[in-house]
Amino acid sequence: MFYHTKKLQYFKPPTKPDAVYAKKVQELIGGTFGEMTVMMQYLFQGFNCRGPAKYRDMLLDIGTEEIGHIEMLATMIAHLLDKAPIKVQEDGASDPVVGAVMGGTNPRDVIMAEAMAMNPQHLIVSGLGATAADSVGYPWNGRFIIASGNLMADFRSNLHAESQGRLQAVRMYEMSDDPGVKDTLSFMIARDTMHQNQWLAALEELKSDGLEDAPVPSSFPLQLEKREYAYQFWNHSEGTDSAEGRWAKGSSMDGKGEFEYIENPQPLGPEPQPPQVDPRLHGTPIDPSMNTTSMSSPGGTSMPSQGVVKEIDKRNRQ
Repeated sequence: MFYHTKKLQYFKPPTKPDAVYAKKVQELIGGTFGEMTVMMQYLFQGFNCRGPAKYRDMLLDIGTEEIGHIEMLATMIAHLLDKAPIKVQEDGASDPVVGAVMGGTNPRDVIMAEAMAMNPQHLIVSGLGATAADSVGYPWNGRFIIASGNLMADFRSNLHAESQGRLQAVRMYEMSDDPGVKDTLSFMIARDTMHQNQWLAALEELKSDGLEDAPVPSSFPLQLEKREYAYQFWNHSEGTDSAEGRWAKGSSMDGKGEFEYIENPQPLGPEPQPPQVDPRLHGTPIDPSMNTTSMSSPGGTSMPSQGVVKEIDKRNRQ
């Protein structure tokens, strides 16, 4: 059961409208690493968690917190869009580029003005409100989230998401000169700091609880993988600068092997020979004689001749 408290987690309103910046804030809501992604990712990881109760509780706590972050950003967008249509027109009168476009003079200026304009969906679709989309209007997509059922795999993905999310919030902070916007983003950046540390702590706890370890999934028997290749770094480019890294020498990070640097890796498999396609699919064969469908079935569908079938089978077995 979820409850909604009418007060925001934290919020300082913008000091002035800014429709263009509102368009950018959409990335923090509906972008690949926006608040909608981490909210849904944490909630579904929590819903699906079969591990100890502390992990499920933690996941649902942070997922619910992220719902509040979306509300904060949606409220920020509403303030930034306040009187936006009027403001855009007024700015057009003082801006020579936008003014030229409004006068209908130069097509090149139209392109420049569109790049700087407010999101038209903020007017047409949402009536000066936030949308479930990113900064270019691409709708949020459930394919953005990771909820695999393996907590170590998921927590690593969560650390990645919080790292990218904090990076984008910091960039948005640097792009604003509005004290209210910067104050609200400062709170959200601080929470991202906590969440990065939270996932690092959770990853460590999974190990100490004996539930999971590297490589993920640790439940898969190591003897079933080709261990001779498990810790080799293959140099797939000119030069050997990569040999200087920690990944190229010494004990492996999981403590179960030794890194080995392979300067000139060689192919271990044969040249590929894809099986020939059934002629009824009308793909391009290796031999023109295999492209005939000379017989017809009683139902009228085209059937390959017996000779063609035998030749395809022969080639596919080679």
